[in-house]
Amino acid sequence: MSKEMRKLLIMNTISSIIAIYIGIFVNLYIWEHNHSIAEVSLYNMSMFINWGISFAITAKLLTRFSIRLPLAVSALCGAAAFAYLVSVQLDNRIVWILLLGIPVGAMFGLSQASQNLSLALRGKGSEYAPYFATMMVISQGLSMAVPFVSAQVIDWKGYSGSFGLMSVFVAMMLAFSFFMPRISLAAQSVQGEKPQHAWRFRFRAAFGRPGSKWILLSLLAAGIFMQFQNLFTLLFTFSVTEDKLLIALLNMVYTCCSLLGLWMYRKIKFDEMRWLRIGMGLLAVGFLIVLFRHPAALIVSNLLTSIGMFYFTTVWNAQQFRFIQHAGPAGQASFLVWREILLVATRCVLLGLTLPLKDMGGRGSF
Repeated sequence: MSKEMRKLLIMNTISSIIAIYIGIFVNLYIWEHNHSIAEVSLYNMSMFINWGISFAITAKLLTRFSIRLPLAVSALCGAAAFAYLVSVQLDNRIVWILLLGIPVGAMFGLSQASQNLSLALRGKGSEYAPYFATMMVISQGLSMAVPFVSAQVIDWKGYSGSFGLMSVFVAMMLAFSFFMPRISLAAQSVQGEKPQHAWRFRFRAAFGRPGSKWILLSLLAAGIFMQFQNLFTLLFTFSVTEDKLLIALLNMVYTCCSLLGLWMYRKIKFDEMRWLRIGMGLLAVGFLIVLFRHPAALIVSNLLTSIGMFYFTTVWNAQQFRFIQHAGPAGQASFLVWREILLVATRCVLLGLTLPLKDMGGRGSF
């Protein structure tokens, strides 16, 4: 990999540590207050809406500035989020939850847009495979280590201690943003026009090529699909136990299942579409198992859906990068912006449907 790609990999690693922590323990922090599915869903809706808005804003910023600016702002949003969690308490809990989603979503949107657009603009075909393979290994390791360490810190110093620990990684993210490569859309020329007039991120530029209809439909379906698995993996786990260490250990088990899936993916020479069907089959079985309404069924469901989602996302992401590989910079940027908007919209549709839910069914504890 080039030096630029290695820097992107380091930044992705730092931001992944923060994202893994927030994905588990901020949701748990909200859940523990009232055991309310609606509150968890509302927080995630606020986060994703602000994520999508920030992603689109970042794409515009990159027509004038390099990725250093949005990455630095992303780190500042992360600092604001953890400061808010430590110091702000409002009588109106709904307002408190909605406001929390703003800095968290902005942090993720700014960071993801900077890194995804950088990969599309500077990555070479030969670099994608080693980059994603390395990131996959790092992500799986972090998915085991971060929950375990965070759970120990929460048991030792409470949530405020863990928020402080995450603030250290936010500071590292801010410091490293000044050493990132100066990648920007402003450096790209689009049909000889000036960048500030050429970069409009039109829907037609994103989905105007042959085969785009199926990509578009897959985005609409995948947003609901992925959010369902992500949300209910958390809620099923929280319904089984609220012990921080057990939650961390369960997440380690789910990660080991994903690593098993990765080993099988490399060992068994199936074509991509067969792996996609296997992944969807495992997801379907996992979702059906929860109908048994027993804590053990919830754990088995998470195990199966972890492997299934690994296969689904691996093939799905590969197909999308292949789809935009030969597009120009304008087409690549437009696709990534509209992909994020569509995923956010469909995720929010699913989260909106969960707002009336009062109970998970099959509640139990260890």
